[in-house]
Amino acid sequence: MPDSSSYDIFGLLSDNKEKTTEEKKRDILKKQREELLAPTSVKDIFPEGTISVDMRTCVGVQCKLCIKVCPTNALFWQSSGVGIIDDLCVHCGACVLVCMVDDCIKITRKREDGTEEKFSKASDVIALSNEVNAKKRFDRVQEVFPSSVDYCKKYGCHK
Repeated sequence: MPDSSSYDIFGLLSDNKEKTTEEKKRDILKKQREELLAPTSVKDIFPEGTISVDMRTCVGVQCKLCIKVCPTNALFWQSSGVGIIDDLCVHCGACVLVCMVDDCIKITRKREDGTEEKFSKASDVIALSNEVNAKKRFDRVQEVFPSSVDYCKKYGCHK
């Protein structure tokens, strides 16, 4: 005869347990990535991102510049063209900067604040870099120099 105190097995399976499993997987992948990048001494600034090489436009046989400039050796030469080890790529954009063919190497990456960046030309990387650096300079100037209201409060401006 079945016991009167039965268990609801479907109630025991909750979304929280699935999330913890996903979190565990992310933590394991993050740890593996850190172990892979440790010998290269390269900081992982953009952990989320993708990289692709268009083999129809790539002239890697003649130049191999992207392979030479990659700080983590994520790009390598194989018989069919440039190969990518996704786990080693830090999505820095160095390969796009030296590539002599526009739109050959495409990188998509996500910043810590959640903004997504896509680029495939050297001019895009430079413009993006200038935009980020200009914002940092502006924030730094605001920290160092007081606003006009703060200045007037501190030194007593005359109206």
